[in-house]
Amino acid sequence: MLQEKGNFSMKKQCTILLVFFLLMGCASHAPLNTITQTSTIDMLLAGVYDGEMSCGELLKHGDFGIGTFDKLDGEMIVLGGHLYQVKSDGRVYQPADSLTTPFAAVCRFQADKVVPLPQKLDYPRLQQVLDSQLADPQLFYAIRITGHFATMRTRSVPAQEKPYPPLAKVAETQPEFAMKDISGTIVGFRCPMYVKGINVPGYHLHFLSDDGKKGGHILGFELDKGRAEIDRCNKFMLIMPENSKELSRLDLSLDRSRELEKAEK
Repeated sequence: MLQEKGNFSMKKQCTILLVFFLLMGCASHAPLNTITQTSTIDMLLAGVYDGEMSCGELLKHGDFGIGTFDKLDGEMIVLGGHLYQVKSDGRVYQPADSLTTPFAAVCRFQADKVVPLPQKLDYPRLQQVLDSQLADPQLFYAIRITGHFATMRTRSVPAQEKPYPPLAKVAETQPEFAMKDISGTIVGFRCPMYVKGINVPGYHLHFLSDDGKKGGHILGFELDKGRAEIDRCNKFMLIMPENSKELSRLDLSLDRSRELEKAEK
């Protein structure tokens, strides 16, 4: 009888260990040093807002990143394997795995370098500091900054109805949010200049407060104190929509740089 109990206990422990290792395998499914992106920034600029990839599927490709949601319904932040949606009311929601995205980029974050940041740092100066730390500006970098901010200014966008207006038009009436004396995390990427039309050349950053209640696409800030973690990524995978009816009518040869600047700033 004691031997049977011992065998049962051992089998139970083995089962628990097997489940643990399977879960660990799922969490580390995505390859390191790889940014996976769905759709392109030019398609988003042109008004292709119908989501195709689900949030659940997106998280299989990474635990860190940014993007938007079906119908352009808010700003996406992926941090620590959790997905957050900052809607146009300024509040942060946790969307269902079934919700889809028309544009997002994620990676499995593992910092290669940690950089202490100087005080009273604004957005333009931050970019200069980070650029000085990059070994090769022709590669991709995931950027995570944790700190306390004297000010943080963000935006989000409301869900759109068809026929969808271009993103630059939507940005003209975007809600903006001013925060003061707030701690949180900046999440985003620095992409090389040659990705114009595919992603945002340079820095594209979103913010999430430590209490998980505020955030959005960053327009400006003043950092009191903080540090930057930099993940060098030398692989980029683009997943284009399969079912979008918009693809055939789009002229993706157009230079939408001015539209992008208007939408981002």
